[in-house]
Amino acid sequence: MPASKAQQRAQNKWISKAYDRINLTVPKGRKETIQAHAAAQGESVNGFIGRAIEEAMIRDQKGGVSQ
Repeated sequence: MPASKAQQRAQNKWISKAYDRINLTVPKGRKETIQAHAAAQGESVNGFIGRAIEEAMIRDQKGGVSQ
């Protein structure tokens, strides 16, 4: 059953309080590659990108080289 307009508003209000948004722009065709990779890992695109960022930040803090 689809959410009512009131439910959608309530959810959007909660999301805006609980999360920050970051817009990501990628070259044409890259979106599909990212989606396929995330799916192959059993993740959402958001989950995959979040994990990739977290891993890169940890690696950078340890002095690792990222390319």
